Amino acid sequence: MKLGVSVFFLITTSLCSMEAFSQAKFPAFSAEAHRGGRGLMPENTILAMKNAMKIDGITTLEMDTHITKDGKVVVTHDDYLSPGFMLTPEGKEIPASDSKKYPVFQMDYSDLKKFDLGTKPLAGFPNQQKIKSYIPLLADLIDAVQKDIKVNKRKQFFYNIETKCAPQGDGITNPEPAVFVKLLMKVLEKKKILPYVIIQSFDKRTIQLIHEKYPNVRTSFLVANKKTYEENIADLGYKPFILSPEWKMVNKELVEKAHADGVKVVPWTPNTIEDMKHLRGLNVDGIISDYPDLLVQSK
Repeated sequence: MKLGVSVFFLITTSLCSMEAFSQAKFPAFSAEAHRGGRGLMPENTILAMKNAMKIDGITTLEMDTHITKDGKVVVTHDDYLSPGFMLTPEGKEIPASDSKKYPVFQMDYSDLKKFDLGTKPLAGFPNQQKIKSYIPLLADLIDAVQKDIKVNKRKQFFYNIETKCAPQGDGITNPEPAVFVKLLMKVLEKKKILPYVIIQSFDKRTIQLIHEKYPNVRTSFLVANKKTYEENIADLGYKPFILSPEWKMVNKELVEKAHADGVKVVPWTPNTIEDMKHLRGLNVDGIISDYPDLLVQSK
């Protein structure tokens, strides 16, 4: 779908109206709970985030965002509700043949929230606690995290928020980047947490737009390819705050080149202490892991 003139005007007006803010000091080492730590709790839930916050040494909550049919920003990874770990509102399995029956972008949030996230065991994560939950609004998740910080007198956590979109999904599984960014930034501005936010994406279009219109907001480029450091940076078109490669891509040369450019390296998603220690030995600036408990043990 094409972005109309009136919508474009609203977006550009909104982009230009953001209040100035000062970035908070980024952790010396960003220890990040991937999807809140899906090795321990149902992924991308408020329960997972609050559990990760209890683990001493975790600095950053990593999460994914999608947009619903009614324009809500929700915290979930998949384009479609997954038969692998979701149940219907009636508690029934979603058949594998229906793997594309429930696109998040084509559902109103009131309907999406009814699906059961957390009861069905997730293959590959046998230690994940089984607690019935749901896909939360990003706004509600932020409120819950900030309340927990205040009530329990915790340090302020950082938010690493991914935009789940792709060019081939425009108008099908995600809105166009300008619309996605507008809706996401509206939530983050309202909640006043931008000093503690990193916006990450495999879809360079969203972080390019943020870099252009919100230059004070930190961005991270997610990559999983065979390109060199220089090729990935050239593809993005600017030097992001973070380059976030699949962890097996990381070597000493990549880290040194990134650091020479003032770019941090935060790989994803090693899940053994051995692999985490290996990465720490390469002087990475953080690690995103499904097992935040093992991550803090890998020091």
